[in-house]
Amino acid sequence: MRLFHPLSVFVFVILSSLVNASVTVYHQVPLADPTTTASSANYTGAAAYDPTVLTPPPVPSGLTTQFGIQLSSSSATVQGLSIPQKGSFMGFSIEFTVINQIFGVNATYLQVPFLNLMAILRERAGEVLIRVGGNTQETAVLVDSLPGGVMMTKERGTTGDVTATPTLLYTAEVFYTMANISALVNTKWFLGIPFNDTNNLRLGIAEVGEAVLSGPGYLLGFQVGNEPDLYAAHDVRPSTYSPSDYFGEFGLVVNAINSDNNIPVKNNLVAPSITGQWTPESVWDTGLVGSYSSSLGALAVEHYPTDNCYALYGIGSPVIPQDVFQNFLTHASGINIVAPYLNSTSYAQSVGKPFIMMETNTASCGGLPGISDTFGATLWALDYGLQMAYSNFSGAMMHVGGQDVYYNPFTPPPTNQSLFHQWTIGSIFYSTMVVAEAFGPSGNAQIIDLQANTNNTYTPGYAIYENGAPVRLVLLNYVSDPSGASAYTATISLGGSAIGQDNATPAQIQVKYLAAPSVSEKSNITWAGQTFGGTFQSDGRLTGTESVQTINCDQSSNTCQVTVPAPGAALVFLSSSAYTESGNPSTQTFSTTMVTKTVATVDPSVLATSNGMSGDTWKLGSTSKGSIGAGLRTSLPIVSVVGAAFLSTGMLCTWFWS
Repeated sequence: MRLFHPLSVFVFVILSSLVNASVTVYHQVPLADPTTTASSANYTGAAAYDPTVLTPPPVPSGLTTQFGIQLSSSSATVQGLSIPQKGSFMGFSIEFTVINQIFGVNATYLQVPFLNLMAILRERAGEVLIRVGGNTQETAVLVDSLPGGVMMTKERGTTGDVTATPTLLYTAEVFYTMANISALVNTKWFLGIPFNDTNNLRLGIAEVGEAVLSGPGYLLGFQVGNEPDLYAAHDVRPSTYSPSDYFGEFGLVVNAINSDNNIPVKNNLVAPSITGQWTPESVWDTGLVGSYSSSLGALAVEHYPTDNCYALYGIGSPVIPQDVFQNFLTHASGINIVAPYLNSTSYAQSVGKPFIMMETNTASCGGLPGISDTFGATLWALDYGLQMAYSNFSGAMMHVGGQDVYYNPFTPPPTNQSLFHQWTIGSIFYSTMVVAEAFGPSGNAQIIDLQANTNNTYTPGYAIYENGAPVRLVLLNYVSDPSGASAYTATISLGGSAIGQDNATPAQIQVKYLAAPSVSEKSNITWAGQTFGGTFQSDGRLTGTESVQTINCDQSSNTCQVTVPAPGAALVFLSSSAYTESGNPSTQTFSTTMVTKTVATVDPSVLATSNGMSGDTWKLGSTSKGSIGAGLRTSLPIVSVVGAAFLSTGMLCTWFWS
């Protein structure tokens, strides 16, 4: 077996490949970039860079902009607090077939922007949770090697389901890549056992995954089935496929794992990962959990509040983004999404299992233009994530696809543009940072929905308690009002005679603001005054000067006043220790430099396509349907750009990009 060592990621590697080609291009930079110059009306490029801007909903009438928030100084008197939550609550679900674009080409060829993003979360939360899977996990096949030494490729037209999911071929290098990332930024992983053919199970992902990732503690578990309640609709099971059928097939996996000596951990399976076509209760009623409790590590579901499937596949009904934009801009949205799972989160606690939202985002089938990549989605995901935590989920994974989706938290540039374009950081990544800071790294954070402002749907608020005391508040304002008239001021009191406690309001508090000019804004989004910029502008590090507001409180009246802009959100640190714990991280980042003299040798038929792909060379690209492909063709050489990463220890490390 190949031995893994974390420092192998620092090895200088020169990659080369021989091909037959007739056109050689030397560090070509286009004169005009259609992804940044086209108007929304004329735009035909990748969804990840779609410039569509919607009109914000009108300012609601009768909004109260002055209200109080009364907090108990002790959690002992607070009814309805959540289970303890971690700062890593909000993680990522990354479609299997885009990991070579996001993680890197192999274990020694890692994407520095991705490492920087994960380092930002690790410093705030202590760890980062990532699920690698999606539809493509079902058809994945582990092989010994692939042409050109790549770690993964796709075979088109081999599965036959309605979403045109390709067969994924991958090597053990995938696991070493994950392990090296984990060694640097403490990522922990969920993987998925292929479930498309339970008569011929492929357990290689569990055998090798356990061998490489379990020892260091990086492996969390294996999904058994991805959205099995959609199998019949996707023509991968009979039309009569039911929860009882899933129960039977799950048992086949359990028996196979129990009989496999190469899978030492037997209790980390995740089920049922359904979308809502079946109710969770219909699965619990089969006896799945009671029958296989010793094999189950977690219970999970997947859910999107709406879909854009008609635009991609002609399935369902058309969705007009402008008509549904307002649906994402209320507190009621998160509450309504979570409501069908409240019984199941209670059930999970009763059987001693965590309950996880394994895949979610704004809309399935890639999200919605003008919504999924805006500040409105930032606020929505923040509120939705906190609502899940309050409702006793134990984690939520925001889905990440390829170039042809609108909702990505982060998107690397198309491969043929990586010399002159950086990454694009989506609006939802800001949400994950705020959640990480709100909960912090202790693992003891408990949250409650304050039903603030008499439970006004536009001005929700949450309080976080830790070790019995209130430590942080998250206050949101969904209203988009450039006049400033809809900014609200919350008067906060800790303890006090009104609730029969001693005054406990501190002398001062710290506040960080999540801000943008409008809920329709895509680029000018800031967290505490810092930003990742717009399309193709980020190396994964925040830029700008951090701005943390210190607000003096009136201890004589036992009050602090915090103003929240419209739109915006505020993270309020109620003590200096709460701020030090998660709000003032010293993030280890990976700075980069680039060598510009690179050579790409390409086939002229491929050169004719702007994204390095054509219909007859369909290889590594986006996971999602209709990919324009940001990946490398296995028949092409790797175009290497050397960079240097300077760790906080002062060590110089060498990296490669393509």
